Amino acid sequence: MRPIRILVAMLCLLAGVAVGALNPQVVEVDLGLAMLRPTLGLALLASLLLGAIAGGLAIMVSVLPPRRQRQQPARPRDTDAI
Repeated sequence: MRPIRILVAMLCLLAGVAVGALNPQVVEVDLGLAMLRPTLGLALLASLLLGAIAGGLAIMVSVLPPRRQRQQPARPRDTDAI
């Protein structure tokens, strides 16, 4: 399994280098407070990375808390309270 992971990581790295090399045009990204001027390839790769991170965070927020609640054992009720 480890060689497959290394191969996939190398292919992703190679694809990123290819996208960066094939898109050398400079683009302007206006963020309101700042103006960035990265290359098109870098802007594409950064937006893909930010989208993957945002999607992962959304999955963590929506899936993990309900799963943790189901896995916790029920607390015994205190019936001897006065």
